[in-house]
Amino acid sequence: MAKYQYQTEVGQLLNLMAHSLYSNKEIFLRELISNANDALDKFNYLHLTDEKFKNEDWSPEINIKLDKEDNSIAVSDNGIGMNEEDLIQNLGTIAKSGTKAFLEELAKNKDKKIDSNLIGQFGVGFYSVFMVADVVEVITKKAGEDKAYKFISDGSGEFEVKEVIKDSHGTVVYLKLKEDAKEFLEPNRIKEIVKKYSNHIPYKIYLNYKEEIEEDGKKKIENKKELINEATALWALPKGEIKDEEYIEFYKTTWGDFEEPLTWIHTIAEGSLEYKTLFYIPKHAPADIYRADFKPGVKLYVKRVFITDNEKELLPLYLRFVRGIIDSEDLPLNISREMLQENRILANIKQASVKKILNHIKRLDKEKFDIFIKEYNKLIKEGIYTDLTNKELLLEIVRYKSSAVEGLTSLDEYIEREKDKENRKKEIYYIIGDDENILRHSPLLEPYKKNNLEVLIMDDKEIDEIVAPSITEYKGWKFVDISMVEPPKTKEDEKELETLEKEYKELTIKIKDILGENVKDVKVTNRLEESPSCVVPDSSDPMVSMRHMFKMMGQEEPELPLILELNAKHPLIKKLKESKDEEFIKDSAYILLDSAKLAEGLEVKDKVEFSKRVTKLLNRAL
Repeated sequence: MAKYQYQTEVGQLLNLMAHSLYSNKEIFLRELISNANDALDKFNYLHLTDEKFKNEDWSPEINIKLDKEDNSIAVSDNGIGMNEEDLIQNLGTIAKSGTKAFLEELAKNKDKKIDSNLIGQFGVGFYSVFMVADVVEVITKKAGEDKAYKFISDGSGEFEVKEVIKDSHGTVVYLKLKEDAKEFLEPNRIKEIVKKYSNHIPYKIYLNYKEEIEEDGKKKIENKKELINEATALWALPKGEIKDEEYIEFYKTTWGDFEEPLTWIHTIAEGSLEYKTLFYIPKHAPADIYRADFKPGVKLYVKRVFITDNEKELLPLYLRFVRGIIDSEDLPLNISREMLQENRILANIKQASVKKILNHIKRLDKEKFDIFIKEYNKLIKEGIYTDLTNKELLLEIVRYKSSAVEGLTSLDEYIEREKDKENRKKEIYYIIGDDENILRHSPLLEPYKKNNLEVLIMDDKEIDEIVAPSITEYKGWKFVDISMVEPPKTKEDEKELETLEKEYKELTIKIKDILGENVKDVKVTNRLEESPSCVVPDSSDPMVSMRHMFKMMGQEEPELPLILELNAKHPLIKKLKESKDEEFIKDSAYILLDSAKLAEGLEVKDKVEFSKRVTKLLNRAL
């Protein structure tokens, strides 16, 4: 027998579970049935495709056994089973990416109650058995292997694994129940739970228990074995025969979520291609959604035979939040992973499914759509960049903040507001950064506010900086980064600027000499209203586009070549033009540059020197 320590986070979680901080205890059974269903799915595939198992006389089933005398419940399956390595990996560190995040989220709850959504969201469902059991034993044997093993844990800091004897492959989970969990020894209670959560598990679930009956005036104990679920694949049923409650419980059971899905899309396609799909969008983004090792949410079946749940590209990566099932009538059962990636049938199913999902999202009511955008807007942006086929549809879904309206706006709403304005070019203006407050007060916005022009506020810099330039245009409206262009000007504005450039030429040359390599150039502008200066990238410099390439390759970005623009109408700039004090001009030049950088959320090279110069000028003013 070998003893093992749980990883730290799992130990903490087990302690919480063991002390019954979770109100909805019945879900432990749902978790065990879901795990048994997965095990049967995996062996079913081997039974049909692997020569070693094809001739086995096998009838898949899940059995629940109640024993009132022993105060125990056991859930067993004759699926693929586990070996020693599987046991340690799956039960000792089962949610290695989820448990820590789960505990961090739980720590935010002052009353320390476990939210029923949370446990499913972070993938730690197996541990729910410790809410009802003092001791858990898992006896299992992997298909095709000789040895069987037993996992034993009381929910404390360690667990044991030892070799045992088991005749056939599969798994038995034995729970020695706590005193306050005796309700789960009642057959009607178990039937109620299975009907509620697991009625459409596609394998038969049997309930085994002893019942006292009276026969010829004598009482005797009879062993009962009852089929307690429909055992039908929900996705294969006609949509008209399925109740909303059944869709919801199937989702919760299959994907271990404790919250209702936001929405679902059920498709039964017949014709040149025959397939069935059932897709769900979770109400909250899965916890691993931005991790490289995220767990895919879509399962592939062929003629109701499970093939894989580990293929990340059954849908595009930006739709990795989708949970669901694809069941094809046309794919071969023995299709390999390599064949999957190149298979034309699957490619056509994928293409049609993406359009179905996106069109369904577009048609969501306002309440559900707002929830969707809150959770998944960033992934829709990712899709805009990666999915050229559906780019237009994704652009109809994506939402942005705006200088003109509260909340978020669509691109269509932007166009509708702007299209009838006098002398309005067909341009969608935007500004990018990582701080909404800084962007809303950027000097670059001043001329657009003055001319009553709307600007999209893109404050998710990491992704917007890559995606926005790739959009180029939408429905004939050109996308324009206001930091890269001169704002719209009248002929009068252009004439005024020509005059100012001549008038301030000596000052701009002097300040450029002072700042040297800190700037690409120094110019006067009439774009500003209140601010004395601003900085803009030189859009003609190849280094600007190179920065995007470096970012995409995960490398350090080269420094942005900046142009310092001076507001010739500002009193400070006018004073500088007239001043003969070289020290004052020098300090002012650096302050104008650094304060303009700060206004755009950029880093100041020498913060100490900046502070000294500000203090020096304040003393001078006093």
